[in-house]
Amino acid sequence: MTEHMKIAKLDTDQVSKIQALENELGMHMLAFGDNHAIANLSEDQLNQIQTLEKELGVTLVVYQG
Repeated sequence: MTEHMKIAKLDTDQVSKIQALENELGMHMLAFGDNHAIANLSEDQLNQIQTLEKELGVTLVVYQG
Protein backbone atom coordinates (compact mmCIF):
# COMPACT_ATOMS: atom_id res chain seq x y z
CA MET A 1 0.00 0.00 0.00
CA THR A 2 1.28 3.46 -0.82
CA GLU A 3 1.77 6.24 1.70
CA HIS A 4 -1.26 8.47 2.18
CA MET A 5 -1.29 11.94 0.67
CA LYS A 6 -0.66 14.68 3.20
CA ILE A 7 -1.37 18.39 3.14
CA ALA A 8 1.89 20.25 2.42
CA LYS A 9 3.63 22.08 5.25
CA LEU A 10 4.00 25.62 3.95
CA ASP A 11 5.58 28.75 5.34
CA THR A 12 3.69 32.05 5.34
CA ASP A 13 5.33 33.21 2.10
CA GLN A 14 4.26 30.05 0.30
CA VAL A 15 0.71 30.35 1.65
CA SER A 16 0.58 33.98 0.52
CA LYS A 17 1.62 33.00 -3.02
CA ILE A 18 -1.10 30.36 -3.20
CA GLN A 19 -3.71 32.76 -1.81
CA ALA A 20 -2.71 35.40 -4.37
CA LEU A 21 -3.19 32.95 -7.23
CA GLU A 22 -6.49 31.75 -5.75
CA ASN A 23 -7.70 35.36 -5.68
CA GLU A 24 -6.49 36.02 -9.22
CA LEU A 25 -8.17 32.90 -10.61
CA GLY A 26 -11.26 33.03 -8.38
CA MET A 27 -10.69 29.40 -7.37
CA HIS A 28 -9.63 27.43 -4.31
CA MET A 29 -6.53 25.21 -4.12
CA LEU A 30 -5.20 22.43 -1.94
CA ALA A 31 -1.45 21.89 -1.56
CA PHE A 32 -0.22 18.34 -1.04
CA GLY A 33 3.28 17.03 -0.41
CA ASP A 34 5.35 16.45 -3.54
CA ASN A 35 5.87 12.70 -3.24
CA HIS A 36 2.72 11.71 -5.18
CA ALA A 37 1.58 12.07 -8.75
CA ILE A 38 -1.96 12.33 -10.05
CA ALA A 39 -2.91 8.91 -11.41
CA ASN A 40 -2.82 8.25 -15.14
CA LEU A 41 -6.27 6.71 -15.67
CA SER A 42 -7.87 4.81 -18.50
CA GLU A 43 -11.24 6.04 -19.71
CA ASP A 44 -12.93 3.09 -17.97
CA GLN A 45 -11.17 3.85 -14.67
CA LEU A 46 -12.17 7.52 -14.91
CA ASN A 47 -15.78 6.53 -15.57
CA GLN A 48 -15.75 4.25 -12.51
CA ILE A 49 -14.37 7.03 -10.33
CA GLN A 50 -16.86 9.59 -11.65
CA THR A 51 -19.73 7.16 -11.02
CA LEU A 52 -18.60 6.70 -7.41
CA GLU A 53 -18.19 10.47 -6.96
CA LYS A 54 -21.78 11.01 -8.08
CA GLU A 55 -23.05 8.18 -5.87
CA LEU A 56 -21.24 9.50 -2.78
CA GLY A 57 -21.58 13.22 -3.51
CA VAL A 58 -17.82 13.79 -3.17
CA THR A 59 -14.80 14.74 -5.26
CA LEU A 60 -12.08 12.09 -5.29
CA VAL A 61 -8.40 12.91 -5.81
CA VAL A 62 -6.71 9.89 -7.35
CA TYR A 63 -2.94 9.64 -7.02
CA GLN A 64 -0.05 7.21 -7.27
CA GLY A 65 2.56 6.96 -4.51
